[in-house]
Amino acid sequence: MNQPNVNKSVVSNAVAAVFETNLTSLKFLHRGKVRDIYAVGDDKLLVVQTDRLSAFDVILPDPVPGKGEVLTKLSYFWFRKLEHIVTNHLTGIDPFDVVTNWKERAQIAGRSMVVRKFCPLMIEAVVRGYIIGSGWKDYQKTGMVCGIKLPTGLKEAEKLPDVIFTPATKAPAGQHDENISYDEAEKIVGAELAAEIRAVSIQLYTEAAAYALTKGIIIADTKFEFGTDEYGLLCLIDEILTPDSSRFWPVDQYQVGMSPPSFDKQFVRDWLETQPWDKKHPAPNLPPDVLAKTTAKYQEALTRLTG
Repeated sequence: MNQPNVNKSVVSNAVAAVFETNLTSLKFLHRGKVRDIYAVGDDKLLVVQTDRLSAFDVILPDPVPGKGEVLTKLSYFWFRKLEHIVTNHLTGIDPFDVVTNWKERAQIAGRSMVVRKFCPLMIEAVVRGYIIGSGWKDYQKTGMVCGIKLPTGLKEAEKLPDVIFTPATKAPAGQHDENISYDEAEKIVGAELAAEIRAVSIQLYTEAAAYALTKGIIIADTKFEFGTDEYGLLCLIDEILTPDSSRFWPVDQYQVGMSPPSFDKQFVRDWLETQPWDKKHPAPNLPPDVLAKTTAKYQEALTRLTG
C-alpha cells in the first residue's frame, strides 16, 4: 500500500497521536485505511485503531490526535448495546494480555480490541435514513439510490420516507468504494446472506438512530461490515456507528436543503473540497485548526452518545 507523506511535526507534537503502530510481540497482518491488525494465535486478531484519517478513500498525511481512542470507545459501546441483534467479534480479552512487551503497550492503550477472526464479506452494508452525500448526488441524476426509486422532490438532507439499504463494494486502500444495487450484492454474497445482512443492518441502524436522537444526534447514514464463521453464522465486525463510518448531525442545527454541520469527518471532506486536489494520493496536509476542530467534534460525539 502506498504510504502518505506523513507530517512528522504533527505526529511528534500532538498528544497521543498514533499514525501507525509497529508491534514486534505479535505477527503483523495488515495495515488498512485506519486500522492496524495483528494475529493473536490462529483464531483471533488484535485490531488497533490508529489516528489515521481517510477521506474520499485516501489516507490523509496528518493524524487526528486521540481519534483512535474515540473510535474504539464508541465501537465497544455500540457492540454491547446492540449485541441482542447480531453476534459481534468481541472476545472480552484485554489487549494488554496479548501484547507482552510493556514498552509496546503505549501504542495500543485505549485504542485496541482483541476480536475473533471471521471470514469478511466483500460488501459494505450501507444504511441511509436521510438523503445526503453520494446518495444525494445519485438521486439528483437518476431519482434513485443504488437502484432504489425514491419520491420526487426530495431536498438535500431530507429524511427518507423509509430507511433504505444501499450496499457498496469494499475497495482496497487508495481506491474508491462504489455504490451497487441489491441485485449486485446478491451476486457477491448470495441471496440468503444478502437478505440477512439487509434485515440486520436496518435493525441496527433503526435502534441506534432512535437512541442517538435522545442524545441530540441524528445518525443520517452509516455502514456496517460483516463476516461469517466456519458454520456460516453472520457476525458483525470492524467498527460500528463511529464518526468514521457514519454521519452524525446535531439535532438543534439540522435543516433540510443544506448539508448540516456534523460530528464526523464531513468537516474534513468539506475543507478538502475547497482545495485543488484530484482526490488521489497524495492528499494535502490539513491545517492545525482543521485538525483541532476535527478532534473536538469526534470527542463531542463520544461524550454525547456515551455520557
